[in-house]
Amino acid sequence: MKNETAERVLILSADTGEYDNEWSVQELRELIRTAGGETEGVIIQRLERANALSYIGSGKLAEAELFCHNREIDLVVCDTELTVTQQRYLEKTLETRVIDRTLLILDIFAAGAKTSEGKLQVELAQLSYALSNLSGHGSEYSRLGGGIGTRGPGESKLESDRRHIRRRVYALKDRLKGLETRRAMRRDKRKRDGVITAAIVGYTNAGKSTLLNALTGAGVLAENKLFATLDPTSRALKLPDGREVMLIDTVGFISRLPHLLVEAFHSTLEEAADADVLILLGDAADPAVETQLDEARAILKDLGAEHTPTVTVYNKCDIANAYLLPVTRHTVRISALKGVGLTALLREIADVIPGGTAEIRVVLPYRETALAAFLHEKGRVLSEAYEEDGVHITAVLDQVFLYKYFPFLEEGKS
Repeated sequence: MKNETAERVLILSADTGEYDNEWSVQELRELIRTAGGETEGVIIQRLERANALSYIGSGKLAEAELFCHNREIDLVVCDTELTVTQQRYLEKTLETRVIDRTLLILDIFAAGAKTSEGKLQVELAQLSYALSNLSGHGSEYSRLGGGIGTRGPGESKLESDRRHIRRRVYALKDRLKGLETRRAMRRDKRKRDGVITAAIVGYTNAGKSTLLNALTGAGVLAENKLFATLDPTSRALKLPDGREVMLIDTVGFISRLPHLLVEAFHSTLEEAADADVLILLGDAADPAVETQLDEARAILKDLGAEHTPTVTVYNKCDIANAYLLPVTRHTVRISALKGVGLTALLREIADVIPGGTAEIRVVLPYRETALAAFLHEKGRVLSEAYEEDGVHITAVLDQVFLYKYFPFLEEGKS
């Protein structure tokens, strides 16, 4: 059923063969739906390169003009980034607003940002986009010759706008740098304390927040929309072998993620890059699930996380043809919504965590009550005896914590 209040949208796509156009347009439809629009039509043209003035050829442009008039289109969205010249020409010809894929994603991010850091990141990306557009406007002035007749209020206003935006960009970068430093300090502290982190990563709308809720009862917003989560959420999770990990929900990936967003959300994406384990989630109900997973792997490679131990998870198997999905090592089929397959997932996470566990025998002086309590909290105590020289404990402990107990190991035993 159509939403009568939604903006009516036409998609234009210049298919140059650089990427899977059919997949990209389908993704753009979902982005438009998330933004509150309704896709009324799609016009695609195969081209060697996009037209420098009109984006698509004159014939397809005439078709788009007629479509916009007959269907009362409110907005035209182009599937690649537009130059200022292309945007202006299309708006003048089609007599309707025209935006590109990047601006659409920025709009969705702006609507979804909830924390102060998320809002700062979105504003930085938007201003960077605006600055590049102002540069495009400036090139039009430069064609006037540069000299008498080119000075005046128009050019001065542009320069004023540029300076204002640049000042704000520098201020935002400074504030985000401070937040990034604090986030890095928290990550370092987690590592010093031996906290194991597992980041849920994957294509947007694959069910990451639903999985976090199912495993930890976090109560995080989970919607059937792209980019429902922009701000990372962390929750403690107990594994079947007794170890505890910090589970992190991260911002969703998307194909051809605009560089502006990668830059702005750098500190957030680092949560995934620095994790000990990655839980790579795919939507098994989507026919393009393998493409989604490949896109996510490409972004993880760009972040330097391609060698991080990974569990690949096919979610929504309750509504998918699960028997068609690949069965490989460290691959799990689940339904986060129905709670199916979660035990198997926890076992796989425990299996891929670097280091594993070790049995240790220690003699802790009575003054080291904190270390004894830590063994009970983080390990599995097999035996405990109170002797004159201290507490004799045999326990199974994650190897990342062993350094704490080296001074107290029973001689010749570990």
